[in-house]
Amino acid sequence: MITYKSPADLERMRTANALVADVLSKLKKMVVPGITTLELDASAEAWVREAGALPAFKGYQGFPATLCTSVNEAVVHGIPNQKPLLAGDIVSIDMGVVLDGFYGDSAVTVGVDSISERASFLLNVTEEALTQSIKCARVGSRVSDLGHAVQKCVEKNGLSVVREFVGHGIGTSLHEEPQIPNYGDPGHGPRLAEGMVLAIEPMVNMGLPGVRVLDDGWTAVTKDGSLSAHFEHTVAVTADGPVVLSVPITKENRADPIHVS
Repeated sequence: MITYKSPADLERMRTANALVADVLSKLKKMVVPGITTLELDASAEAWVREAGALPAFKGYQGFPATLCTSVNEAVVHGIPNQKPLLAGDIVSIDMGVVLDGFYGDSAVTVGVDSISERASFLLNVTEEALTQSIKCARVGSRVSDLGHAVQKCVEKNGLSVVREFVGHGIGTSLHEEPQIPNYGDPGHGPRLAEGMVLAIEPMVNMGLPGVRVLDDGWTAVTKDGSLSAHFEHTVAVTADGPVVLSVPITKENRADPIHVS
């Protein structure tokens, strides 16, 4: 069942998602050669708890950490560990929080020091695919319009879309209806309506789309060993168009939450 959020709900979701955005911004600055994803995880958990929130992922279906940290060929759900990041690596950092009863969820992929032109291209295309999908999150659109926008952007650039994992609704639960595949024909699925909140998250491979899950039961990697990138925003569907909630609250947007972009 799809749930619809009131303006008061959206304000609370905005606060939760702004916390996620703030923590991700700090983590991006920490990503340098030699740091471990376990160190990133410890910092993230400390900042989340200091803000009066709880890590949304830790303990969720048994996941052991605050962050999902997916390095190079890892697509999603990587478990933080003690292996140092190396110059040239890319790392996806996905995190969620629960604050005042509502969830926030967002992800970025970051290069470690200097990365290859192809890796940079992968990151840029994946982030652009997210942007194009967000533009479709309008009243009257269909759920499949979002995934079609991702697929069109990704495949015209010679990359591939992961099919095993999807975006999702979000609110008082981390994962709500509807599911949002990152591929498919437009014009299908539920019609978007005011008050829906969606976690839109393209996962894009440099090589073929196939993935497999490692023996840890969580980490999904590309079958062909190619690099993978992941970007995610939580987006509200409003009468005035899509509103990205997973951005920091600033002096410029503090008093006008419905028009965050």
